[in-house]
Amino acid sequence: METLLLILLGLLAGAGIPVQASINSALRQHLGRPELATLVNFGAGFLAMAAVLVVQRASLPTAAQVAGAPWWSWTGGALGAFFVFSTVVLAPRLGVATSLAVILAGQSLSSLLLDQAGAFGLATREITAGRVAGVVLLAAGVFLVQR
Repeated sequence: METLLLILLGLLAGAGIPVQASINSALRQHLGRPELATLVNFGAGFLAMAAVLVVQRASLPTAAQVAGAPWWSWTGGALGAFFVFSTVVLAPRLGVATSLAVILAGQSLSSLLLDQAGAFGLATREITAGRVAGVVLLAAGVFLVQR
């Protein structure tokens, strides 16, 4: 049952990405710059997560916990900003479906390599013929969505 709930959570999160790309692209039209739309996106996300933490009465990490985090753990926000910025730039030019198909193909290829390396403390998962075939099919899907 837990696996099913996790899959549903993933589907819901995935369904929100094209909505987010469309909303952010519309915001870009009103603000005039993709960087501003990205900044507003992260500002709203910051406020939403701050509200969640306040409602949960979550305690803040200690200075030792913050200082003990590896340097690369701080790059996630910058990568998230790059992702949002990219969708703001790509969606109006390529369409939401093509933009996200290309992004998904890039995510899948990168994911195979990160899994193989066990990067960032994650469990190692071997690259198999089936997993490579999945990425190839996603790349074929990008071609078909574009056509």
